[in-house]
Formats: sequence, structure tokens, C-alpha cells
Amino acid sequence: MKDAAIVILNYNGKDMLEKFLPIVLKNSDFEVIIADNCSNDGSQEFLSSHFKSLQLIQLDENLGYSQGYNEALKRIQGQYSYYILLNSDVEVTPYWDSALIKWLEKHREYAAVQPKVLSQQNPKVFDYAGAGGGYIDQLGYPFCRGRILETIEEDKGQFDGDVQVDWVSGACFAIKAELFHAVGGFESSFFAHMEEIDLCWRLSRNGWKLGYTGGIKVKHVGGGTLSRTSPFKTYLNFRNNLLMLYRNLNSWGFFKVMMLRVFFDLAAILHFGLFGKGEHAKQVIKAYRDFFKMSAKMERKAPLASKLPFQKASKQVFSIVLSYYLKRKKYYSEV
Repeated sequence: MKDAAIVILNYNGKDMLEKFLPIVLKNSDFEVIIADNCSNDGSQEFLSSHFKSLQLIQLDENLGYSQGYNEALKRIQGQYSYYILLNSDVEVTPYWDSALIKWLEKHREYAAVQPKVLSQQNPKVFDYAGAGGGYIDQLGYPFCRGRILETIEEDKGQFDGDVQVDWVSGACFAIKAELFHAVGGFESSFFAHMEEIDLCWRLSRNGWKLGYTGGIKVKHVGGGTLSRTSPFKTYLNFRNNLLMLYRNLNSWGFFKVMMLRVFFDLAAILHFGLFGKGEHAKQVIKAYRDFFKMSAKMERKAPLASKLPFQKASKQVFSIVLSYYLKRKKYYSEV
């Protein structure tokens, strides 16, 4: 069995592959595998002509991030001890991959680990996806160190250490291959967004820890497949977040969270409506409607958690939240 494989899932990302794949090959020690989600932008032809030595897994249709990775990793199951999942729009640094695997081998109680994720466009600040490590608040909303809502923090070395987190970023993380398959991989019905958080929660329920190491960094473009301003992204985030809570909490735990969550999500609908984002408001309503349809057919696997896997985040996270709201308060007082 080989040590690790870097698996990049591609969908119409020819431009990103042209830009970042040569950097991945230059700075990586492990084998690179491309799984193509039935792209129609010439990605497959580009790979076949310019990177003939790379293993290319061709999928027959666009299965999304969740099922696309599930299918690709199923085809190489049993061949590698670790998987390193990497978005096609990520710029890596020298020895990044071997450093992640060495970290997991040193910390045997951890199932997966992510590096520091910076913005590729502006490497002085954190990226939206993953940033300085992911957490889940007590209402089930995910957040990151280095990014609260739309506020992005400058990287000043404040998150350079190692820390246990609630979830690792789907933009770039390493995971023990056996565990990925043992807990069922990604939930295919999610299609995209929050599937890595759901996966991490299941790993936590099985006694495993998730890690962040700030000593390794990558740079992420973000929004290459689906823009952060897309109403469809709003839909996926709200729907999948509800599905994740339903899948991982027992009935009483889910009920307690939803007693408060529904009011915050109603507030989000009102916020979208008042600020001219009516399509986003409609997508939140649609997300709730589809959640009830999907959850009625979804199998909930025991044992389920009674509460969220909330880690006590560092003081820096709360300082970011406070700073954000103080800025908003100052802005509205001056208008």
C-alpha cells in the first residue's frame, strides 16, 4: 500500500488546472490523481495532452463535490493509507503534502488535518474557506478563526500553532483513507457545501479528533465553481446545514437547537429581503422546504449526538466577532 495520494476533483476548471496544477506537481512528494466530474470545457483533453503521466478518473456525469469524491475514492480504495483532498484552485507551498501526512502520523488520535488557508488573491489575509480552523457554534452555524461572516482577518501569525478543531476545510485536508470509507464518506445528497463538516462530525462521534496546523499554508482562490454571492450557494448552505444537524443530533438535541435556529433563519430571510437580496430569501425558504422532504426519507444512524461538537474557541475568534459588530454599530451611527 502506498503512503498517500493527492486527489483533485475537477469540474470545468481547465483555467485553474492550467494555473495551479504545475505548482502542485512541483511542490508535492505524493502522486497526484485528477477526478473529472464530466467537464465540458476541454479539461480532459488538456490533461490528456499536457499531463499524460497523471492518473485521470473520468466520471460519467457531474456528481457534485460529495458524490464525485465518493466515487473517485472508491476506485482507489485500498491502495493508499491517506488521501489528501485538494481543490483545483489552490496554490500549494513546498513540502505541504508530506508535512500534512507527517503531522497525522505524529498525532495518531487525529483522523484528519488541514493547513492554514490564505487568500490566493491577497496572501496577507485569510481565505473564506477554512481560514485558521473550523468550528461550529451552539446553534449549528459553522465559522472559522480568521473569518467571521464577511469579515476577513489579516494573517499576523496569530494562528500559526496546532489546535483541535470541529471541522477541516474541504479546500485542502488530509485524512486517513480507511476512516473516510469506514464512516461512509461524504453524504451524497449534499451535492456540495458542508459535506466536510458532516464528515468531521461523524468522525468525532466515533472518537476521532480533527486538527489544524498553522505551520503549513496554502492559498485558495475560492468561488471558482460557485460564487459566494450565488443564491444557489445560499440554498445549499442552509439546506445542508439543516440536514447535517438532523443526521448527527438525536431527536431531542435537534429539537433544542431548532427551537432557536428557526428565529435566526427567519431573521436572515428578513435581512436578505430588506437589503435587496430577494432571491437569497427565497432560497432559504426553499432550503427549509427541501430539508423536510429529504429528512423524511433519510436514515439516521445511531449512535447520534445529544449536542453539538462545540470546541471552546480561542479569544482571538471572539475579538473578531466583537470587532465586526463594533464596526457595524459605528457605521450605522454615522449614516
